[in-house]
Amino acid sequence: MGTGLLLTSIQQGLIYAILAIGVFLTYKILDIADLSVEGSFPLGAFVFARFALADMNPVLGIGGAFVAGALAGLLTAMLFIKLKIKPLLSGILTLTILYSVNLRINGKANIPLFKNPVIFSNDKWMNVILLILIVLSIKIVIDLFLKTEIGYLLIATGDNEVLVTSLGENSNKYKIIGLALSNGLVAVAGSITAQMNGFADITMGSSIIVFALASIIIGDTILKSVTKIKGTTRAIMGAIIYQLIGGFAIDRGLPATDLKAATAIIVIIFIAINNFSPNGLKLAERK
Repeated sequence: MGTGLLLTSIQQGLIYAILAIGVFLTYKILDIADLSVEGSFPLGAFVFARFALADMNPVLGIGGAFVAGALAGLLTAMLFIKLKIKPLLSGILTLTILYSVNLRINGKANIPLFKNPVIFSNDKWMNVILLILIVLSIKIVIDLFLKTEIGYLLIATGDNEVLVTSLGENSNKYKIIGLALSNGLVAVAGSITAQMNGFADITMGSSIIVFALASIIIGDTILKSVTKIKGTTRAIMGAIIYQLIGGFAIDRGLPATDLKAATAIIVIIFIAINNFSPNGLKLAERK
């Protein structure tokens, strides 16, 4: 694999690491299959584009993307908590709504950002360093948050909701926090992807949940023997490894049109390894 493709794969892996941390909060901790991330990912890109087109500081654009994503997660939470709609269907309904919202934000399906302020430069090495700092910062904040009282109750809600209720706490509150934080991080990943690619596109969230799950599952499978590694670290490592596998496949001649099918096959392989391994990791286990 050439240096250029290697750096590109690492860059994409680091961006997907943010996505994977977000999905980790719902899939692994709350044990909720949240498909609304396929809408909140492009939402983050389009909100950032709105800020960028106004020549505002890109950091403000990323912050705006987080807030918009958190509101999307709040919508999903309200649908299944207040209206008693199943979480899976709630996520589908939210991403369907967000499709129209994303088009409304800027009025069109594709927004070029090549001439607007972004956090990245033309130096790929500097971009990798910047992404490492961003990912590590997010990881540290999430790890510290999960050690707070709210964080422990969030974990407990996914493990044993009855226990949380018996402690006099409202478990729904922690579901709302988890979904809002998850979708906020996913939207941040979308905003950074838009900056890296130089455009925001309405289709950029398609199958993004599969990429996130692939990262989480690969990280869990490869690092299952190292019990002291935190779930966020597994997600980060899984995202980078997944992108390196994809980069290697492309380098060996895999057409880009076949990449999504290859992603699904990779997920199937790693799940099968887990299921048939004597010391297989339970994918529902939450760390």
